[in-house]
Order: sequence, then C-alpha cells, then structure tokens
Amino acid sequence: MNIPTPYLIFLGDVNDPGYAKTAFGLTQWCPDRCKGQLRFPNCPLDLKLPDMTIEQAAALGVRTLVIGAAPAGGTLQKSWLNTLIKAAKSGMSIASGLHTKLTGIPELTAVAKLHKVELFDVRVPPASLPIATGRKRKGMRLLTIGTDCAVGKKYTALKIYASLKNHGVPATFRPTGQTGIMIAGNGIPIDSVISDFTSGAAEILSPDNSINHWDIIEGQGSLFHPAYSGVSLGLLHGSQPDALVLCHNPARDHLLGWPDYAIPDIKSCIIQTETISSLTNPKVKCIGICVNTSELSPEKRSKIIQQISQYTGLPCTDPIAIGVEPIIQSLFHNYNITISKEPLIEDL
Repeated sequence: MNIPTPYLIFLGDVNDPGYAKTAFGLTQWCPDRCKGQLRFPNCPLDLKLPDMTIEQAAALGVRTLVIGAAPAGGTLQKSWLNTLIKAAKSGMSIASGLHTKLTGIPELTAVAKLHKVELFDVRVPPASLPIATGRKRKGMRLLTIGTDCAVGKKYTALKIYASLKNHGVPATFRPTGQTGIMIAGNGIPIDSVISDFTSGAAEILSPDNSINHWDIIEGQGSLFHPAYSGVSLGLLHGSQPDALVLCHNPARDHLLGWPDYAIPDIKSCIIQTETISSLTNPKVKCIGICVNTSELSPEKRSKIIQQISQYTGLPCTDPIAIGVEPIIQSLFHNYNITISKEPLIEDL
C-alpha cells in the first residue's frame, strides 16, 4: 500500500489516547511522513506536530489526510465528514483504518473522483482467505499479547523486530492492524476478517520460512477483554507462536472503555494464554513482559518493572523508555539463537 506523503494527521474530537493509536503510532514510527495535525477545538490530544487547517496543509504540500482516530467499533463519525470532503476538494488523498469504508460514502467518493484524489481503506482484508489448517509451519514466531487493548503490542513488536535485525537475526515484522499496515506497507487487518477465516489469515500472514527466521507478529485486542477476545484467540491459534511477550499498562485499573472489568492478573494471563496457545504449538512459552510506563515517573517506572519481574520470574522492561534488550536476551537464551558477526540495520 503506497499512500502519498507527507501526511496531515486527523484527530477529530477524540479525547482518549487509546482511541488515537493510529495517530500516535505514525508519529512515533514515521515522523518524516507526518507534516502536521488537525484536531477539533474540543480535542485535548496533542501529537506534538504543528496544528494546521486544510488550507495550510495543502499550501505546504501535504498529499494525504490520514484519519488517526478510531472510536470503539471503528466507525466514521458524522461530524468528521465535512473535513474529509474539504480535504479531498483541496487535492488531498484520504487514508482510513476504520471499519467504515471511505469508498462506501457516496458524497466523498464523488468529490474524490472529481478532484482526482485517492481513497485508501486500509482495514480491508484480502479476498478468498482460507480456513486454518493447524499445520505446524517451518520457521519461528513471536506474538505480542496484552492484558488489555492499546497497551503497546505494536510498539513492542516493532522494537523487537528492529533489535533482532540489528543483531543480525533474520526477522520480519508482520502487521495485523491498520496502523502497523500503514507503517510497514503490508499486512492483514485481522479484526476485519470473517471469524471463520481469522486463524487461516494468521497462517498465511506468517508462512513457512527458514528454520532460523523469526516472524514478529503484532498482537490484537486481548484474550481477557469481553469485546475483543475473539480476534485475539483466532490470531493466537493461527500464529502458532513459539514465544509470547505480554504487554501491560500498569497505570490502568480497568479495561479500556469497560470500567466494570478490572485489569486481569499478569501471572494468570500468562498461564491461561500458554494453555490456550498449546492447541497449535505445545512448546509455546512466554519469555518476557513489556510495560507501558508513559504515565509514570522514572522512579515509579523502575519500581513497577522490578515488582513485575520478581512476581512473574520473567524479564520486564518498557520498550520505549528503556528498550527491549532484556526481551532479546531472553529470546536468545530460550531458543539458542545464533547471531551474525556483523549486525544488520534495517529501517522500517
């Protein structure tokens, strides 16, 4: 998927960072593509990009308005439509990771056709996906999982992928969500796949490979979320992970958007996930924990990382604030990975 750059990131009126993962993800991993942000007056989120109007962005050569917000259910808000139409009239393409399809909005498609701009619907899976076979594939796989949604599964996967490449280990990042697909330019939006084919989609996302190659698969949702556990289960069985890395946000006391559901116990999450995963890979094991401590002070960060590591007996780190080297060393130790003499560095 080749979306014209640079981007104007549209935040609309969302007020929770958990529902602006695309915006923050693109800003974090593709800063060179992001020219500015467009947010409504009641939007408190800030990507630390220049605020721009459509007119200002067009004058600066912005080529695509990227919808960086995704409310629960992934629906396009009616209050956003006029902004999208205005962007198309200004000569900008529009990219969206929502379940609502841009190409299914008649007034928007008409304007886009008139002004010769493209509409990119990223959350569209390939046609004719197979059902899962359950066949064990060659190569090695690591899947990031979570105690909740929006806890850092994508960031962790990207960090682990980059670190493995830097160490000279053959690896591929396998995106399963709209933001990861926009970053990497490929992948399968796993939550848009019909449930019968979810595990099959995960199988073809990480096909047979050389025995020392690692697919680093971006996790989705959480097995422990009452709304999104289904996609997590299908991805888990189809991925057949050899290694799991649990992602967690210690600042939360309840699941994102579900205040009546407490964050599950970390050790219980590991045990249950390993048990469920063993259906398609009996040798699966959790090798570490990554925590999002962006809301904590450095002192509290160090304390919580130490506490979680002692409680679980596994290495624990913050992949952004500290890095993933403890996870990499655990991976090397558990799977006897041989590294190249000369490190390889690959930019996404």
